[in-house]
Amino acid sequence: MASSIVGFRVGARDVEVMVSPMTTLQSALRNQLGLTAVKEGCRQGGCGSCTVLVDGEPMMSCLLPVEDVAGRTVTTVEAITPAEGLHPIQRAFLDANGFQCGYCTPGMVMMAKALLDHNPSPNRDEIVDALAGNICRCTGYLPIIEAIEHAAAAGISAGNATGASSASATHEEAGR
Repeated sequence: MASSIVGFRVGARDVEVMVSPMTTLQSALRNQLGLTAVKEGCRQGGCGSCTVLVDGEPMMSCLLPVEDVAGRTVTTVEAITPAEGLHPIQRAFLDANGFQCGYCTPGMVMMAKALLDHNPSPNRDEIVDALAGNICRCTGYLPIIEAIEHAAAAGISAGNATGASSASATHEEAGR
């Protein structure tokens, strides 16, 4: 089969990629668009490090043929990160030490965003369930769960993407 051009939106930007049949979204994002926060972990859909949002729903980009996102909106960590600073969910991860090596962090952040967009006030069990497909070998998950709890408590959701805790502001002030 011949290569084809696939058009979709990444964040607020329309993009086109030329791909061979069955090229994964992960490959197109990383290798053609330079969006390297989408990690290459297991390449089998078992670790969650490649999680992106497609029309707001979390998906493992290592399993998703890029043709399947034609005309759709893909959200990556790069798409939610403001030019200056961090997205409030990223800030919550930083404040709660919800990372160590950082390899799983983009996938965890995207899963947290999907959860908070759909359920702005999840309980701990709902957070744990949402993270079930994402593996972290470093933190033991507690700081990640606490980061998401802090983000929820700060009112970070689709309707309030700029919510931030006073601890975040204090942390920023201390860093100056």
